[in-house]
Amino acid sequence: MTPKFKGRHFITLEEWTNEEIDVLLEVSKEFKRKFKNNEPTPYLNMKTAFLMFFEQSTRTRNSMESGLAQLGGHATFLDTSTMQISHGETAKDTAVILSSYGHGIACRICFWSTGNRYLREMAEHSTVPVMNLQCDLYHPMQGLADLMTIQEVTETTKRLKVSVIWAYATSHKKPISVPVTQVLLFPRYQMDVTLAYPEGYELPDWVIEKAKKNAETYGGSFKITHDIKEAFTDADIVIPKNWGSWVRNQSELVVDDLLESNRTWKCTEELMALASPNVKYMHALPADRENEVENSVIDGKHSIVYQEAENRLHTAKAVMAMTMGDK
Repeated sequence: MTPKFKGRHFITLEEWTNEEIDVLLEVSKEFKRKFKNNEPTPYLNMKTAFLMFFEQSTRTRNSMESGLAQLGGHATFLDTSTMQISHGETAKDTAVILSSYGHGIACRICFWSTGNRYLREMAEHSTVPVMNLQCDLYHPMQGLADLMTIQEVTETTKRLKVSVIWAYATSHKKPISVPVTQVLLFPRYQMDVTLAYPEGYELPDWVIEKAKKNAETYGGSFKITHDIKEAFTDADIVIPKNWGSWVRNQSELVVDDLLESNRTWKCTEELMALASPNVKYMHALPADRENEVENSVIDGKHSIVYQEAENRLHTAKAVMAMTMGDK
């Protein structure tokens, strides 16, 4: 049966079946081919989406803005500090009004314990699709692009050894949404997923339980280690990226004793040598260079971060075209 996409909210990939995700990926690949060949893709002519950002953005904002323009529509960027939200307007009122003005609402709101709830409240009251551009728990746009990239560089995802690894960074206290999305999604595509982190940087218990369940259901595997060398050993894909200790400590302080005690959790040439000879290095970007990863790695032959970043454009277009379109 053909999945129905029109009007669907895109808040977490957990609410989309593998069949539906596969359709999004096929559309993404077709958009990428057409983009390379300068073929027009006027699937959202005269459609408007509102892009609400509570935080900074480079890839997400620009992939959405340029993506909608390439689909024939228009994206309105909204800095929420200049909206009436800053004076206390509710998610309900914002969603009702914006959805009466256009055809889609997309929002990035990563505040711990409130981000996903805010998106859910907007979705409840919006008459158009609400798209998650990253919240405190999920980053489905990034997860979709990550999966597309992995499929492009491997013959099969079955039994692929993928390590999602915590890494040291001082730029800001980053959300857990990227690793959460990855460990929930990748086992559904029969990957053997290792989650590696120093104690203190746990993901929520429900995430671990769901990752294990997804692995059991779809034929992948999932395990946890606190040994960074174990995570790199024989890995086909490594994704060393920082996330904050939000589960254990809700303080917004960036640098603390726990962080500083784990400075050695860094992606180095030495660790990369433990992995598969054809290992691929991925990162959602921006990377905290020389903290999370050595420049020689992120700029080296194993890195596919720019391919991964480019795919954010094509997957964003697929999500918008399929949820905001008339099909």
